[in-house]
Amino acid sequence: MTQDELKALVGQAALAEVVPGTVVGVGTGSTVNRFIDALATMKDRIAGAVSSSVQSTERLRALGIPVLDASQIERIPVYIDGADEIDHRGHMVKGGGAALTREKIVADLAERFVCIADESKLVDTLGAFPLPVEVIPMAAAQVARRFRSSYGGDAQLRAGVVTDNGNPILDVRGLAITDPLAMETEVNQWPGVVTVGIFARHKASVCLLGTAAGVKTLRF
Repeated sequence: MTQDELKALVGQAALAEVVPGTVVGVGTGSTVNRFIDALATMKDRIAGAVSSSVQSTERLRALGIPVLDASQIERIPVYIDGADEIDHRGHMVKGGGAALTREKIVADLAERFVCIADESKLVDTLGAFPLPVEVIPMAAAQVARRFRSSYGGDAQLRAGVVTDNGNPILDVRGLAITDPLAMETEVNQWPGVVTVGIFARHKASVCLLGTAAGVKTLRF
């Protein structure tokens, strides 16, 4: 199977995780786009969606799925999103699509995080994919220096990219994230960091992994 076919497979499989009659949390990215397309087939059986990005909101609305503002929602049963990397404990690196802050906000509303990904995203140790970090513009150089001194990471601004919140993204290379929760907790305290793209506090409960043999379900 091609990578695109695997994405379509897990996008369709994720429909089984949606609780009928409720609001579903929807992430961002190419795999999630396939889920959104599948979700349109049951749009009359859900109360709507909470979206983590302008891009996903536009796609949902174009397919006739109502999108609610996160400020209107106290709790949702499930948040469905992809990952740039996921380890065998459900910790993830996210933010390749520059939506990491809003993704964490919606994930925080959810009782369960269901990750949908193809098998290339499953890793033993996070860090091969450059770690995205959303920062306040004036702090970018300062945060980059701190990554180098604290972790030996090489942080570079992502050229031409601004988040939906109006901030730049640093991509940090050269990391081996052996304790995701500890790194997430520390980096999130650095002045000027809006969000680090480690999802350890909001890790996946389930991962629907697209493989050549079909969808493999990992529970954490």
